[in-house]
Amino acid sequence: MTPIVIAGGGLAGAAAACDLAQHGQPVRVIERNLGPVHKICGDFLSAEAQHYLRRLGLDAAGLGVHPISRVRVAQGAHLVQAALPFTAIGLSRRVLDEALLTHAAALGAEVQRGVALASLTPDITCLATGKHDLRGSAREPHNIPEELVGFKTYLRLAPDQIAALRGHVEVILFRRGYAGLQLVECEQANLCLLIHRDHLAQVGGTWAALLAALCLEAPHLARRLRDAVELLEKPITIARVPYGFIHRPQRDERVFRLGDQACVIPSFTGDGMSMALHSAALAVRSLRAGQSAFEYHQLLAHDVTGPIRRAWTLYRLGRAGPGRAVLIHALRLWPGLLSQTAALTRVARRNWVEDSH
Repeated sequence: MTPIVIAGGGLAGAAAACDLAQHGQPVRVIERNLGPVHKICGDFLSAEAQHYLRRLGLDAAGLGVHPISRVRVAQGAHLVQAALPFTAIGLSRRVLDEALLTHAAALGAEVQRGVALASLTPDITCLATGKHDLRGSAREPHNIPEELVGFKTYLRLAPDQIAALRGHVEVILFRRGYAGLQLVECEQANLCLLIHRDHLAQVGGTWAALLAALCLEAPHLARRLRDAVELLEKPITIARVPYGFIHRPQRDERVFRLGDQACVIPSFTGDGMSMALHSAALAVRSLRAGQSAFEYHQLLAHDVTGPIRRAWTLYRLGRAGPGRAVLIHALRLWPGLLSQTAALTRVARRNWVEDSH
């Protein structure tokens, strides 16, 4: 059999390779990085994501995951918390992506590392290059990406702050942006944040100046970062992420888009990894059933459009000053809204791809 070629060995690409190899399909993964790398991501794996990892035979617990069962939202002096409708886990993309690629190779997939593709070639069946577009296959967002700048770093928090954060994912709202904080393996804290480029410039334009300004505005974040030690030499950054993007199916297309090449959910709800894994499983099911790329993208759009639209609405509400005030007021009156929101911004359980062995 001719191997299926996957461009990109990140979360979606490696998951698709594992799935195909499990079913005896020759598969080749082309990955631009030679070894494990950090990626901008909240490192939050919901129940859906864990389902897909189990389906692939990957033991996430053996990778040192951190269990998460509660969510907190902080804005100024206000703090709201609630139980999640599932037990999530925190695990860094550096560890998870590498484990999936290693698992794919063990299952029989061919993994080519250190190969940076510049354009889409005729032999590529699955496009899983994340936020990196290839020439000839650029995404066409439905809306113009906002001028947002994303940062991510890992921290060693003070012992009392590790204890306070343990078992929680925290969302901290601030002017023209928000941050997410949670623990991953080895009790490292993942700090991810988004801020509008204009506001970043206003507070000084540097990472140090930004953190100082945010700690003045957000006392909860200041408390968490007291005596914290940054574990990366410098934060990872990204700009102009096309939140809300959903690929529009084209009848003549032949490439199966996976992960961020297919859809991008606002990070506010922490479901990007689940959608990447869902897209990989759905693409493999479609390939094995002889369905076209057009048919696959129709199925994926059906599954993700509702959750992404609801997440987009929450994202816009949480970023705007008046909307944020309304959101916090509603959450204080009804903390259970947090858990309901977490459920409504995820692919419905009935649409999960089940084990087909």
